[in-house]
Amino acid sequence: MDRKQTKKVRVGSVFVGGDSPVSVQSMTNTDTRDVKSTIEQIKRLEEAGCDIVRCAVPDMEAAAAIKDIVKGINIPLVADIHFDYRLALESIKNGVSALRINPGNIGNADRVRLVAEAAKSREIPIRIGVNSGSLEKELLKKYGSPTPEALVESALGHVKILEEMNFNDIVISIKSADVLKMIDSYRLMSEKVNYPLHLGVTEAGTLWRGTIKSSIGIGTLLSEGIGDTIRVSLTGDPVEEIKVGREILKTFGYVKSGIQFISCPTCGRTKIDLISIAEQVESKLASCKKDIKVAIMGCVVNGPGEAREADIGIAGGNGEGLIFKKGEIVRKVDEKDLVNELIKEIENF
Repeated sequence: MDRKQTKKVRVGSVFVGGDSPVSVQSMTNTDTRDVKSTIEQIKRLEEAGCDIVRCAVPDMEAAAAIKDIVKGINIPLVADIHFDYRLALESIKNGVSALRINPGNIGNADRVRLVAEAAKSREIPIRIGVNSGSLEKELLKKYGSPTPEALVESALGHVKILEEMNFNDIVISIKSADVLKMIDSYRLMSEKVNYPLHLGVTEAGTLWRGTIKSSIGIGTLLSEGIGDTIRVSLTGDPVEEIKVGREILKTFGYVKSGIQFISCPTCGRTKIDLISIAEQVESKLASCKKDIKVAIMGCVVNGPGEAREADIGIAGGNGEGLIFKKGEIVRKVDEKDLVNELIKEIENF
């Protein structure tokens, strides 16, 4: 899939934009001042495949904690800061890989310049993040509502502040809870700038609703070659954000490694408890890094065909199933043993 070639910026060990892979991000929901809990959550995010993680920095105690958090993790850390430029300076000093700020709301030009200079000296990029819920009053008055044009104008205003200070390592996000508005906003921004874009539907909702909204919003833009890094915003465990995000990228071919999992929806021909089997297999393979396609099929109508196209899979029968590998039948297995035997075959693949 052809992607727009944007400016490449470095976020710690990860590059964003240009010819770099589309990266997946999340944000901790721990108290950043609680170093132990924050590191533990980031470790879980790392294991799930998170490329870049963001932490809220609401006060100086949280900014000080950044120093120890950075030492305990292996992926780049972004400091999320609002209003107080001193928190940005302290976070930079303590080792963050990037900042998420809006220059227009951290003080006067001198304060913004201090942050820009400190970030530039450490080669730290700044992500400008505009949301429909935090649009400037004058733009709301001008456009009547947080339209895509209003969101883009707001973001470009923040960009201009940094550009005038000769700072150009910028990433932009313009999120909305309205999926169609989010899509139109990013399309418009993509036409106007060459900076990398961070995609996301803000306040998308719970795991079920948020996954649907994010998949539509992020997926639509990725299909058009727009987007360099993504975050799926879900109300829940941030690890689920990574799972959904990586599955979205896998669907579009942006992630080449890891399990490709297909399973049939079941019907009246299904004679095994395929729903339970599929859920168990998916759970057991959650952290599997092997680049293979696994098929869990319920009957002999589509099952053997799909299973043959997969690297490995099962096709259900009456209380039993056939295990296929590369189109060849390996053996017949009783239903109660199907999950364990399939996992063994995958481990040995």
